[in-house]
Amino acid sequence: MLKTRLLTALILIPIFIFLVLKLSNIAFALLTAFFVLLGAYEWARFMGLQKKSQRFCYVFLIFLGMKFSLSVFIPYALIVTLVWWLVAFVMVVSYPKGHERWSQSLFLRGLMGVMVLIPAWIAINFIRLNENGPIILLYLCVLIWGADSGAYFAGRQWGKTKLAPAVSPGKTREGFYGALFTTILIAFIGMQWDIVAAPLWVVMALALATVLFSVLGDLFESMMKRNVGLKDSGNVFPGHGGLLDRIDSLTAAAPVFAYGYLLVLKFFH
Repeated sequence: MLKTRLLTALILIPIFIFLVLKLSNIAFALLTAFFVLLGAYEWARFMGLQKKSQRFCYVFLIFLGMKFSLSVFIPYALIVTLVWWLVAFVMVVSYPKGHERWSQSLFLRGLMGVMVLIPAWIAINFIRLNENGPIILLYLCVLIWGADSGAYFAGRQWGKTKLAPAVSPGKTREGFYGALFTTILIAFIGMQWDIVAAPLWVVMALALATVLFSVLGDLFESMMKRNVGLKDSGNVFPGHGGLLDRIDSLTAAAPVFAYGYLLVLKFFH
C-alpha cells in the first residue's frame, strides 16, 4: 500500500506543479472546477444517494453554486467559510453525540458539501490570481503535504495516543505534533524565499492556522465516511482512494490561508 501511494504521488505531484505554473487563469479555474464537480459526485455518497442520476443532480447543484459564487465578494465568502469550519470543528469533537441532527437530513448533508467544496474552489483560484500566485499556491500545498507526511511518519514511529478515536482511530496526537513540527520547518524555509512577505510571527501563525484547519478538514471527511460506513470516498487514485480523500485537508486549509493572505496583503504591503 505504501509503495502504491508513493508511486501515485510521484506521478501526480509533478503534473500538478506543471499545471499550477503553466495554465492560464481561466484554464486553471476550469480544471479545478472539474475536480470540484468530481468531488461533488463523491460527496453524494455521503448523502446516501445511490443512483447515478441522483448524484449527477447534486453535481449540477454544485455547478450552479459555483456559477453563483462568481458574483460573491470574496472576503465575505471566506469569512462565512471560516465560521462554517468552526461549526465543523464542534461537530467533529462531539461526534457521535448529536450526529442524529444532521446524519438523517439529506438537505444538511448536501449543504455541508456546498460549504466544503465551493469555498475551496474560490480560495484556490483567488490565491493563484495574486502576484506570484502560482508560487504561493504551491507553498500552501507544500505546507499541507509536508504536514501530512510529518503526521504519517511521526504517527508510525511514536504514535500511541488517539487524536480523535470516534472519527479516525488511526490518527494520533504524536502524529499531530509531527505535522506541527514539519509545518514550522517548511514555514521557516519558505521565509528564506520571502514567499509570504510578512514578519516571522505572521508567517508562522498563518502556516500553523492553515495546517490546524487542514487536520480539521481531514477529520471532517473521515467523520462523513464513518457516518455512512465508507472506507474511501472513491477509487480515483490507486492507493489513495477517491478525490476527496486527497483534497480533504485542502478544502479547509485553502479558505483559511486565503483569508490570512488577504490580511497580509492589507496590513504588510
